[in-house]
Amino acid sequence: MRINKTIILSALLGSALLSSCDNGFEEMNINPNAPESAPTYTIFPIATKIFVDEMRDGWVSGRMLLPWVQYSAQRNYTEEDKYAYRTTTGDQAWNATYRSLSNLKKVIDICNDPVLGPQQADYGDVESQIAAARIMMAYEFLDLTNYFGDVPYWSVSGAKNPDFQALQIDTYAQPKYVKQEVIFKNLLQELKEAEAQLNSKEKGLFTSPEGKEGDKIYNGDAALWKKFANSLRLRIANQIKDVYPDAKAEIADAIAKGVFTSNDDNALQHYGNTVKEGSPFWVEFFGDTPRNDFYVNNQFIKLLKGQSGNYGVDPRLQKYAAPLGTSKANAGTGNYTETDDITKYQGIPYGLPSTRLASNNQLARISPFPHAVLSPDYSEVLMEYSEVEFLLSENNGWSKSNYEAGVRASMEKWGVEKAKIDAYIAKLPAPSKENVITQKYIALYMQPQTAWVEYRRTGYPNGSILL
Repeated sequence: MRINKTIILSALLGSALLSSCDNGFEEMNINPNAPESAPTYTIFPIATKIFVDEMRDGWVSGRMLLPWVQYSAQRNYTEEDKYAYRTTTGDQAWNATYRSLSNLKKVIDICNDPVLGPQQADYGDVESQIAAARIMMAYEFLDLTNYFGDVPYWSVSGAKNPDFQALQIDTYAQPKYVKQEVIFKNLLQELKEAEAQLNSKEKGLFTSPEGKEGDKIYNGDAALWKKFANSLRLRIANQIKDVYPDAKAEIADAIAKGVFTSNDDNALQHYGNTVKEGSPFWVEFFGDTPRNDFYVNNQFIKLLKGQSGNYGVDPRLQKYAAPLGTSKANAGTGNYTETDDITKYQGIPYGLPSTRLASNNQLARISPFPHAVLSPDYSEVLMEYSEVEFLLSENNGWSKSNYEAGVRASMEKWGVEKAKIDAYIAKLPAPSKENVITQKYIALYMQPQTAWVEYRRTGYPNGSILL
C-alpha cells in the first residue's frame, strides 16, 4: 500500500502547530473587557431591575395580579381576568425571580470571596452590600412562596441546611422544594441578621468609582435599608401571626429596631425616561411593541367614588385614573386636566365576555390609567410607609391614629391636596378590621402582589366591594 507523504507531512506540521499554540493559550483567551466576575455595583442593580421589570409588566402584573385584586381589567383576552391566565405568565414570574435571586447570590459570593471581596470595598462597605442583597433576596423569596407555596430556597443564615439547595446549579440540578412554613421562619431570621449586618453610616452602597450610583432603590443609603429590613419583617410576621407563636415577638422587635416613619423611607425601584430605562408598565404601553389592553377596574372606581363601601368620595380617584376621553397618548404625557366631577371617571367592567372591547366609542367611556402610572419614570413600590401604619394599626388593636396616618401617608404620596386629605379623614368610619384592611387595599394600588396576600389572609375587601 502506498502512503501519501504529503498527508503525513501535513499531519506532523498540524500537530506541531497545535502544540505551539497551546503555550499560553488560556492567558491569550481571557478577554480583559469581559471579566469573569463583574463588580457588585453592576450586578446588584441588574438583579433588582430584572425582578421588578418582570413582576410589574403587562404580563405578570397586567394580565394576572392586577385583575386578581380588581385594580384593573382587560379589554381583550378577558378570560385571563377570570383566573384563566396563561401558564407562560406563571413561568415568567418563576424564572425571572430565580434569575434575579441568582444575581443577588452572586453579589454575596463575590463579597465573601477572599480575593474578590476586598476589591468590592471601593463600592461601599462590603458587609452592608451583603446585607442589602440578603434583604432583597428575602423580599423576592417572600413573593415566590406567596405565589407558589413550597419552592426551592436558599439563604445565608441557612447555608448549612441540606434542604436549602436553590441557586446552586452545579451541585443541585434539581433542588428540593422547601415547605412554606420553614421558608417564612427563615425569612424572619435572614432579615434580622441582615439588619444587624448593615452599617447605618454607609451612604454609598454599590457606587461606582466614577460616582455613578448602582442602587436604584435607596441610592446606597444603608440606614434606609435597615428600615426596609425591619418593615419587611413586620409584614412577614404579621402575615403568619395566627399560625406562628413567635410572630408577636418578631413584630415587637422589628418595630423597636425602627420601621418606616415617613414616605421618605419608601422602598422604590426607580426608573428613567427612555425605553431602556423606563418603568415596566410604561414600556408595555409605549415601548417598542406598545399595547393598550388594560384599564382601571369598574369595581375599584366605584369604591373610590363612594358608590360602594362607606368611605365617601376618595380624592385619590383623580390620582388613580384619568378622566373619560383621555387618550393613551395624553395619559402618557399628562396632557389632561383632573376634575372633581366624579361622573367623568368610569372603570371597565370586570370579566367581560371573551370578545374584544375595541371600538373607540366604547373606550372613550372608560378611564385609562393616569399619567403617574404611565410615566416612564414611575417608581414601582416594593413597600411603603402607609402599609406600615396599617400594620401598626392592626397590631395596636385597630388603632385609630395609625389607621388615619396610613390613609394620610397614601394620599400624600399620590399628591392629594391637604384640605382634601383632612376632609376625607374627618369622615372616615371608625377603625375596625374591615375598615383598616379596606383602606390598606386602596393604598396598595399598583402593588397587587401584596394586596392579593392580604385579601387571602383577611377576606377584605369583601364581596360587596369586589364583586
